[in-house]
Amino acid sequence: MLIAHISDTHILASQSGHVSADLRADCLRRCVEDINNRQPDAVIFTGDTVQVGQADEYERLRVLLGPLKPPLYLVPGNRDDQHILRGVFKGCAQLFESPEFCHYVVDEHEVRLIGLDSTLSGERKGVFCRKRQAWLDAALSARPSCPTLLFIHHPPFDVDDHYVNGYRRHDEATALANIVMRHQQVRGLVCGHVHWPVDCWWVDRPARITPSVAIDLRKGIDEKDAANRPIYMIHNLSRVEGIASQMILVST
Repeated sequence: MLIAHISDTHILASQSGHVSADLRADCLRRCVEDINNRQPDAVIFTGDTVQVGQADEYERLRVLLGPLKPPLYLVPGNRDDQHILRGVFKGCAQLFESPEFCHYVVDEHEVRLIGLDSTLSGERKGVFCRKRQAWLDAALSARPSCPTLLFIHHPPFDVDDHYVNGYRRHDEATALANIVMRHQQVRGLVCGHVHWPVDCWWVDRPARITPSVAIDLRKGIDEKDAANRPIYMIHNLSRVEGIASQMILVST
């Protein structure tokens, strides 16, 4: 199963006057075009879809994502507004599965996908309260033999000195790790938020962070060839071999 992974587009309204408004829109447009050419089975979007969570930003985002051919599954980031996001993306039925959080299970593919909501209004750091913990444990317990990929905005682990103690409460990140350790079918975790590429192990599972699609915001990529090229990831998931990931430099 092939999954395209985009994150941290930070789309701005066209009338915002921000110097990067059109640049960020073009980065996402180019990624969408490249993804369509590669024909993955699904696209996951790990949050910070827009800059400040305003309706006009989401309308522009909706137009930019409109040409996507594979099914799209997104979770919010700390810059997203859950209510406006749901209002603009009414066709994304999974966003309405839980009245309180934007998390859900996708069982339509070879590998099970679980989107996790780590956001709280007004809070920049990640949140994974007891209600969310109970929901995830129940979701994983429902199909213990089905290979599963988790995706979330906030990584529940440190990244050098760039991203440390990324959750509002340390015990919530620990609880998320403990739940995953109890469920061996989880093949990996993919995240956003940090804006640079990370490939590591977390609770004995592969974890990936994809860089920001917006080239003015991404970090940790110094190659001259990549300077003006948006980046996203392709994850190749196998029921047996787990997850292999590749960073895609968009050429168009």
